[in-house]
Amino acid sequence: MNDTALEQTPNRLRRFACMMYEAVLLFGVVFLAGYLMDTLTQSKSALDLRPARQAWLFIAIGAYFVLCWRRRGQTLPMKTWNIRLVDRDGNTPSTGRLVLRYILAWPLVLAGAALVWAGAIATGWPSIDMFIVAAPFTIFIWSWLDPDGQFLHDRILGTRLRNAPQAKGRKAR
Repeated sequence: MNDTALEQTPNRLRRFACMMYEAVLLFGVVFLAGYLMDTLTQSKSALDLRPARQAWLFIAIGAYFVLCWRRRGQTLPMKTWNIRLVDRDGNTPSTGRLVLRYILAWPLVLAGAALVWAGAIATGWPSIDMFIVAAPFTIFIWSWLDPDGQFLHDRILGTRLRNAPQAKGRKAR
């Protein structure tokens, strides 16, 4: 792979596939964090301590992403799909910038969730399936408007998703 290929933004299909793989791994993160909270608080229902649970899961998911990105700019799915998170200089972003990236990724997803929720109320068709499936796609909307195809939170923070070098013995996707 030449240097210009490494500098390109991964296409949306690869980023989407990476996102779906990430969702599978996040199930484990959420399960373990929820189990830990239930064990420590002796709660018997997911509705017990609901605001605290939501805050705890937000922090646990954020810790997963920030710790993975800080190591080499990649989570396991990003490594699998040869995608790396870098700053303007091509280095791993600072921890503060990674925390901000995680936080700034949420507003578009939450806006998408609000739209799905409003649509469910308006149509009388409350479908949690649409809520779970459609809301994460809103993060891609800005990438069609951005000249480099980057996400809005990456554009704001000066971070970028780039093609990463492949591990030896692996074929390109």
